[in-house]
Amino acid sequence: MQCGLSKAETTFEQSSNNMDKSCTKVCVTGGSGYIGSWLVKKLLEKGYTVHVTLRNLEDKSKVGLLKSLPNADTRLVLFQADIYNPNEFEEAIRGCGFVFHVATPMQHDPTSIQYRDRVEATVAGVKTIADICVKSQTVKRLIYTASVTASSPLKEDGSGYKSFMDESCWTPSDLSLTYCNDHVLEYTSAKTLAEKEVLSYNEIGGAKLEVVSLACGLVGGETILSHIPSSVQVILSPISGNIFGYYEGLKFLEELLGSVPLVHIDDVCEAHIFCMEKPSMKGRFLCSAADPTAREIITHLEKNHPEFMIEEK
Repeated sequence: MQCGLSKAETTFEQSSNNMDKSCTKVCVTGGSGYIGSWLVKKLLEKGYTVHVTLRNLEDKSKVGLLKSLPNADTRLVLFQADIYNPNEFEEAIRGCGFVFHVATPMQHDPTSIQYRDRVEATVAGVKTIADICVKSQTVKRLIYTASVTASSPLKEDGSGYKSFMDESCWTPSDLSLTYCNDHVLEYTSAKTLAEKEVLSYNEIGGAKLEVVSLACGLVGGETILSHIPSSVQVILSPISGNIFGYYEGLKFLEELLGSVPLVHIDDVCEAHIFCMEKPSMKGRFLCSAADPTAREIITHLEKNHPEFMIEEK
């Protein structure tokens, strides 16, 4: 299903009103990223106490950004934790009722002797965090920020796409696409295997942990960060060009999925919070609002920004 929060507004308000926010502690991993920082902002605005993990608490710009958010002085607690050392998340998760696992390594740590690559680190990280949630005996639900790159509707025989994309679609491991480089392939593999791993916790008999995965489309919209997030750069790549391979990333999504699923940052974070505030919820959900082709994105930009010379690459 697509998580269109406008359609679920009434239900969202009802579930939100049933939760005592002032007494609820939540944890957000990767709180300095695009999705993570906006999610922290919204949670603080709603009155939750938020435990946030950062790789380095000595990074004054990231720490300062989060501490400047409204209600941060009374409801924000920062912890240092790295996905390459997942046991570090235990202190941040302790005492929390809900965990948002947003963090994902974008580059492999070459100094790591524990993991061969980013795929191993991502999967091991999500498994350890899920185990910590179970061990805590306080975490009711783990919400995992997944990616639509794990949800390809490509047919197994390579003859094209299925008639629609839903939660039953999984990206095959043996991708061979025109716009697929090693970096993108590793990211896609990592997100696919990690999502399967975290959802497997719903199948454990007697387990009290509920797991929700939100497979998010390409995220756009405003930001509180001091730089333009990479997903926004991909959306704008028909204007800006193929800097750092962003336009190739746009074409990769289209080739992988048959279109480019788009979703606004505010809808993404409202979807995360919706999944937390429901009395009971688990499973896999797609989170996108529109599915244009790359050509349709270019046409939209041409129409609304005629001052730019846009050439389809």
